[in-house]
Amino acid sequence: MMKYFASLFILLCAIALVNCGKQKPDAVQTEFTKADSLMDCYLAYQDSILQSWNVMINDDNQKINSMHNLLHELFMTAAYDRDLLRTYEGQLDHLAGLRYTQLTMGNVDVVEEYDFASEALVAELLSLAESKAEFASNPTIQNLVEVIRMADQRVYNYREEYDSIVLKYNNFLRMNRTHLQEISQSDSMLEKHLFQMVSPD
Repeated sequence: MMKYFASLFILLCAIALVNCGKQKPDAVQTEFTKADSLMDCYLAYQDSILQSWNVMINDDNQKINSMHNLLHELFMTAAYDRDLLRTYEGQLDHLAGLRYTQLTMGNVDVVEEYDFASEALVAELLSLAESKAEFASNPTIQNLVEVIRMADQRVYNYREEYDSIVLKYNNFLRMNRTHLQEISQSDSMLEKHLFQMVSPD
């Protein structure tokens, strides 16, 4: 669904810009219409980027919540080492603070640090949950493990979708920067950082 809306926004922008490129009797009206179309496209891209980002971050938040729930279930099961669980709990509490933002992801080290911490914690926590015989008879723990595993696998799909939209947005800015700056001096008209999950070609 998110891909559909993003594609629809881009298609509407393309149609609007093509129409604005046609000759009209009133040059002033033509320029006004082109400026409006450019701004509409700019705002549509911004909305698509924000939606893509929010979906990705919300899914990551849900994964972290599921990890907290899994730890809670493991604490209630006598077979698991309480001290080890407390260690994982501390790491999980620290995880959200490590996460990148749209600004800090320009530093690849920030993204890599978060990914390393997140992936390591997911792997260790799921391995621990599945290591005891009690796992086979506890459907709640089984379900949480599956939810976390599936969410972890979605991370790079979401990043690829985000990069795809941002790449088109950045190209749009480069092609229309002069006209856009005449319309607005907003600092938001800066190119956005990529996860580099898609080819610039």
